[in-house]
Amino acid sequence: MKRNLILAVCLTGSMVAATAQTKGGELSADMLKDIVKEHKQVPVNKALVNAVAANAIDDLAKNHQNAGALDTYFSIETKSQSITDQKSSGRCWMFSGLNVLRSNYTQQHGDSIQLEFSQAYLFFYDQLEKANLMLQGIIDTGKKPIDDLRVQFFFQHPLNDGGTFCGVADLAEKYGLVPKEVMPESFSTDNTSKASKLIASKLREYGLQLRDMVQKDKSQASLNKAKVRMLAQVYRMLEMTIGQPPQKFTYTFKTAKGNAAGKAKEYTPQSFYQEVVGGSINGTFIMAMNDPRRPYYKTYEVEYDRHTYDGHNWKYVNLPMDDIEQMAIASLRDGRKLYSSYDVGKFLDRKRGYADTENFDYESLFGTTFGMDKAQRISTFDSGSTHAMTLCAVDLDDRGKVLKWKVENSWGADWGQRGCLIMTDRWFREYMFRLVVNKKYVPEKILQAANQEPTMVMPEDPLFLPDE
Repeated sequence: MKRNLILAVCLTGSMVAATAQTKGGELSADMLKDIVKEHKQVPVNKALVNAVAANAIDDLAKNHQNAGALDTYFSIETKSQSITDQKSSGRCWMFSGLNVLRSNYTQQHGDSIQLEFSQAYLFFYDQLEKANLMLQGIIDTGKKPIDDLRVQFFFQHPLNDGGTFCGVADLAEKYGLVPKEVMPESFSTDNTSKASKLIASKLREYGLQLRDMVQKDKSQASLNKAKVRMLAQVYRMLEMTIGQPPQKFTYTFKTAKGNAAGKAKEYTPQSFYQEVVGGSINGTFIMAMNDPRRPYYKTYEVEYDRHTYDGHNWKYVNLPMDDIEQMAIASLRDGRKLYSSYDVGKFLDRKRGYADTENFDYESLFGTTFGMDKAQRISTFDSGSTHAMTLCAVDLDDRGKVLKWKVENSWGADWGQRGCLIMTDRWFREYMFRLVVNKKYVPEKILQAANQEPTMVMPEDPLFLPDE
């Protein structure tokens, strides 16, 4: 009985699927013959075919005319600092943001002071806040059908380890900061995948329970009580995998040689934040974006793209690359590093830590062209921001034209150029997307654009994936 019923359903489904197909669109035997015929019109180099089959594509496509010694001189360069390592995690946004904050502190209080903030501490609260954002979002949309676009968004992305500088600002202001010595990395912060997947699975289970409560018109008090119970379990999982966040600690600032730079003091995370950062981070910066699909000098806001429910959505001013570069140069001239993000995998020579559009010649290797411009690459999900790094240097020629840039990466000191990446300006213009700039380096015209009523855009847009 059940077997016949299942067979009938399968047959019905197959007939519906068949009628939904466009007739003549299949890859037929005749079409395959035409494809092979078209292919054979181009002479096949058997040696090249054998080489591609047996070697890494990048090794064969490498442009050896572009593989000489790198010019490591930069006419404008900020003070170097220790290189961090995010290991097997997607926390580049946090590493870059905290690198900017510690650089600001050491610049103001003496370059001899060595400081690195605990990424584990802020990550603990990032994950707890994202869990709350997901559960509250499920409550807020509880009356909508399960296949509603926004409901699907919460279930598809209950939490992740990616983010933007807005998250650094909101989390640090709310929870403060601690030195890395006070709360060091754990295995699960260096390797975030497994714990995040388990917490995400639990959140989806909890989300279904909350939806059921909303649809049964349970009181707000009962929903809040259930959410607290659920977040307590998330807290327990985070404590086991990341560690217990300190409430108080004693700390002594140290010099580059490891000597004490003063007396030991007792801090809370909030009082330490006040000493090393000072006032609010929010309100002091703009996020600039280069998105050639949209009008420039307009402000946009990404719905639900924030780290905390009570925090700030990701808001940015869309600008031409010329404006973005001039603001970056002004900041670097003043010794201030910048949070920035890129499509770092494109044309990257990992061994040398060098990004240039001429590093690899894929067109000659495959006998074709790759002709999309930046806007087309974004629209088709071919390119977008994938990795945040700390912009630290620029090289200008005698006429002030940009030649190259340098960033501090978070892949360890042994990677690339002593942990840094050098980028040509032609690569920078094609694959750089976001820049966080202190308002003191922003022209009045752009400040006015940043104060516009923002246009709300959807988080499903191909450009609004979190930096990892």
